[in-house]
Amino acid sequence: MSDKQKCCHKSKIGGQALIEGIMMKGVYTGAMACRLPDGTVDVETWELPKKKAWYRRVPLIRGVYSFIMSLKDGYTYMMKSAEKQITEEEAEEEGESKLEKWLDEHFTEKTVESIMTVSMFLGLAMALALFLFLPKWLVGLVKPLTVDRFVRSFAEGIVKIVIFIGYMALTGLMKDIRRTYEYHGAEHKTIACFEAGLPLTVENVKKQTRLHPRCGTSFIFLTLFISILVMCFVPFTVTWQRFLCSILLLPVTVGCSFECIQFAGRSNGWLAKCISYPGLQLQRITTREPDASQIEVAIAALKPCIPENLEDDKW
Repeated sequence: MSDKQKCCHKSKIGGQALIEGIMMKGVYTGAMACRLPDGTVDVETWELPKKKAWYRRVPLIRGVYSFIMSLKDGYTYMMKSAEKQITEEEAEEEGESKLEKWLDEHFTEKTVESIMTVSMFLGLAMALALFLFLPKWLVGLVKPLTVDRFVRSFAEGIVKIVIFIGYMALTGLMKDIRRTYEYHGAEHKTIACFEAGLPLTVENVKKQTRLHPRCGTSFIFLTLFISILVMCFVPFTVTWQRFLCSILLLPVTVGCSFECIQFAGRSNGWLAKCISYPGLQLQRITTREPDASQIEVAIAALKPCIPENLEDDKW
């Protein structure tokens, strides 16, 4: 690969900020790097399927699949990163909680995993209530906004976006979440450094932007925006009917959002920049400037995911 090609390399590698760590997924390898309480960096790697199943290649369907897997993987590795922050001494001092002892005595490991899965779905249900039902209910209280479905859809979308921005801003005030946002910034800056064809050093990564067009924040914003267009086709005016339709149409919304963000990630045209701009501005909330130690973790997570042949990693 020539120097010119390296400098404009658009990678498929993506990641997620964890608790004191970062998870990255490349073409063939996934990796999770965490800063342990003793100051060392722990790195786990795993192989990814080399052959893509048909549903990972079909437009719209691949977006729904990616969304579901990102939720599953995000929850799994977030829990793993949290566990790594507990030292052996703390575990011995605290011992098992009454709940943990009761679970160990009454349930198998698979049953406990099932309980954790249920809790994940409960969290998803709360998100649906916050971002889908609440906006429709609030707009439904203002009668002039309910007369026309286009006006109502636009109003619901605005409320969704306001709730999302408010939620991100408020959670960012929490110390732990703020550190996660810093790791989020480290993830973006490290990928940007790699795409720029520069050696992965702390100094080079620091110079990069912490905003990236393929970020999950941008994806969520696009999903909220596209939901406005999708809901314009729903003729129902009753709140619960519109809520049910929004759930049924969620795969369509997610699929379209995925295709848009993929296009924005691989293109440098004016349309891609227009699509990316709102999400990039929201990333000013969900990312923070990382310190050197956080960048080191991001580099440790990224390196195992870089394939030997960079052509395999191109869009």
